[in-house]
Amino acid sequence: MPTVPANVPTSLILPGELKLQLEEDAKQMGMSLHAFMVSTLADAAQPKRLRQTFAQDSADALAVMNSTGTGHALDDVRLYFSELKEHRLGQSAPPAPLQPRKMG
Repeated sequence: MPTVPANVPTSLILPGELKLQLEEDAKQMGMSLHAFMVSTLADAAQPKRLRQTFAQDSADALAVMNSTGTGHALDDVRLYFSELKEHRLGQSAPPAPLQPRKMG
């Protein structure tokens, strides 16, 4: 994997009205305009990365399910998370781990 530099300068030309809005937003947050824009860009990029990771995890899980013929039934998963919620609220013991079963 290539080495990533700590900081890379870039140029960004903003519409005047947007720059004024960003400056006001940064001021309200107690941040410099630069720090606010870096934070905002990082926050905007995160959901895309999460979607990519979710899609890859889903594809990997489907491949395992197809190759092994085992998986988790939706009703079992829903029950597990319902029991986990109750446990986290202090209303029950931890749920038993989900066990894969033959699918199809």
